[in-house]
Amino acid sequence: MQLDNRAQTLLKALVERYIADGQPVGSRALSKISGLDLSPATIRNIMADLEEMGYVASPHTSAGRIPTPRGYRLFVDTLLTVQQIDENAVEAGMRLPAHQPQKVIANAAQMLSSLSQFAGVVQSPRRESAFQQIEFLRLSEKRILLVIVDPRGDVQNRLLLTDVDYTPAQLIQSANYLNQHFAGLSFDQVRGRLTGELRQLRDDMGRLMQAAVEAGSEALAETDDMVIAGERNLLSVADLSSNMTSLRQLFEMFEQKTGLMQLLDVSSKAGGVQIFIGGESKLVPMDEMSVVTAPYEVNGKIVGTLGVIGPTRMAYERVIPIVDITAKLLSNALSHS
Repeated sequence: MQLDNRAQTLLKALVERYIADGQPVGSRALSKISGLDLSPATIRNIMADLEEMGYVASPHTSAGRIPTPRGYRLFVDTLLTVQQIDENAVEAGMRLPAHQPQKVIANAAQMLSSLSQFAGVVQSPRRESAFQQIEFLRLSEKRILLVIVDPRGDVQNRLLLTDVDYTPAQLIQSANYLNQHFAGLSFDQVRGRLTGELRQLRDDMGRLMQAAVEAGSEALAETDDMVIAGERNLLSVADLSSNMTSLRQLFEMFEQKTGLMQLLDVSSKAGGVQIFIGGESKLVPMDEMSVVTAPYEVNGKIVGTLGVIGPTRMAYERVIPIVDITAKLLSNALSHS
């Protein structure tokens, strides 16, 4: 059902007032702040309609109303007036050191937290899952060290426990085979091609190569990480830390990171600023939490996502441009580092 202009104006006024002071908003207050020349009875009728449509709710302890996740969604999608943020001030505050990507990322997370007063998060650039070279080093009987070098020259090590005691010659032969036939490919691509070629190889050698592909794929996948700044800011947000259950959910999110990483991955595929509202998005672990995200690029290619984690009752009109500008500045800094 389409909201008319009066209903939209009242919903916008209610959300803005609730974000500002956290108290349910009554009809009398709305008549003063909305700018509409409406009687209290008319306002009550419109609010009753908004409640029936699921945009606002009435807490049992108050005659006023608060926005629901659906109300927040309509607000941020169609009613929000985004503030202008001084991009030069943000850039100066980020202190972007040249040729130090990890410091650039850490500074971006800190700036997101500082400007929003919530938690800032930056997903580190994804590594290519391809390998440039691998080696097998025999440590002892049935224990082999797998050494993986990616196209950027970064090295990952993995311990392989095998059923067979491979000789140094067998290890060299297996590594040479993988390097000559598959260097530059992702481990997923290697896995697909190996399946058809293993029939031509001895079983023992084939098993070693399969183990290397699985371990290599896991090693490079685990290098995806994120930088989080300002987690402590959320402890002072009553909406998020009002009870032990909420606190436990909050700390689990920061400790495990899996759910947060999944949310950032989804955001990177959508493009532009995305707003995930708790109670509406299954990706947000808490009903009282929202995450505002934007992808960033290196040389025109999206490599990660950054964002602000805060309560649903956040000043979206400020946070959205903060996230948007920080993503652009980080893209520019990493592209020229």
